[in-house]
Amino acid sequence: MKITNIEIIPIAPKLAPRYATRRVDLYGIDARVVYKVSTDAGLTGYGDTRVRPYAIPAKDSLDHLVGRSPFDFVNDNRGEGGSGLLCALYDLMGKHLDLPVHKLLGQKKRNAIPVAAWTRPCSPEIFRDEIQRAAEQGYRVYKIHTCAYHDVFEQTRLAEEVAPTSFRIHYDFNHNRSLGSALPIIKELEKNHPIVGYIEDPLHKQDIDGWRRLRQQTDLPLIMHGTPLGGIQELIYGLADMYMIGGSLEDTMAAGWACGKANVQVLLQFEGGTLGKAMAMHVASVLPTHTAHSINLDDQYAEDYTTATIPVVDGASPVPTGPGLGFDVDEDALARLAEQAIVEQPTHVGVLHMPGGQTYYGRSYISPTSITGHQEGVDRGFRSEIWEDDGSTEFAKIHDRVQKEGVFRAD
Repeated sequence: MKITNIEIIPIAPKLAPRYATRRVDLYGIDARVVYKVSTDAGLTGYGDTRVRPYAIPAKDSLDHLVGRSPFDFVNDNRGEGGSGLLCALYDLMGKHLDLPVHKLLGQKKRNAIPVAAWTRPCSPEIFRDEIQRAAEQGYRVYKIHTCAYHDVFEQTRLAEEVAPTSFRIHYDFNHNRSLGSALPIIKELEKNHPIVGYIEDPLHKQDIDGWRRLRQQTDLPLIMHGTPLGGIQELIYGLADMYMIGGSLEDTMAAGWACGKANVQVLLQFEGGTLGKAMAMHVASVLPTHTAHSINLDDQYAEDYTTATIPVVDGASPVPTGPGLGFDVDEDALARLAEQAIVEQPTHVGVLHMPGGQTYYGRSYISPTSITGHQEGVDRGFRSEIWEDDGSTEFAKIHDRVQKEGVFRAD
């Protein structure tokens, strides 16, 4: 079996209806690329991944792979075409052998994988609604990035109002803090909010001593996204309780097996639609310690180009059992999604309401730390929001002023 053609197809599936008022927050999530790989055996493989808006690979960038066998790329470490192309190649291999992809990766350890819902940073009120939505759809874990322009304690408090007892939040702290900044926040969350179950990347990745000291001072599981020291050194130093692994498939499997030998949990994050999540389910099913959740983006969209999607039941999704990735593609749906355009960011300004009554305007979200100089977690009671262009004279006046002055306080 030889590759005869590789199509690179940009698509823009519609986002979930709940995002209609969050076009600034979710900008670019609908930008995805599908890889369609044809062969002389009459088989076609598909895979997709999320990309930056308008960062579409050139149509002929993979022509040099034509004439090769998909099996030349087992555990490929070169990363050509990224995870989307690799999904398509493994889809082909599985279809050719009439086997599910996990059979090409190792011995399946489990039939279902815990999965997490996800969204970008949002107000406490929106986060509460997201938690309720996710719980109703079967999720038991929710990942979200913290950020300085939303109060993480207020987010957590409102989430607890609607979450089931067994529900847990996975906070990603963006690997940009010092121990002195992160520790007070984590300790307060740990003490007062049992819904918080995981803390990802609380410190700079190179702060080895900080990671070790923080791990000694909290019982919340710490997740390190990636292994900048190579994987084994992180395990030797005991920097985290769990590792989010990724990169090339070779690196993912190597790190997964190493953590399995060390009895350390791993988790995957695949950014794509149904086929991307399917690949994550196959990979996670063979890794010895992938008993943590997988983070996928399939629930961000109102539509996809597969004829079926992957359900979430009691917090987990089944490992596909059909040949290849296990899902058929609707070519008409794929063509329709390829004709759609991504949702552009609306003209907007950011509004920050401080607890003392002051209001600030800026080009977009405004961090209270830029106003007070305090580290994140010190200021409480503030509220950040986006004001989209409503056609009013008042908006036009504010928008024009922030373009000229940047952030300013209302008179």
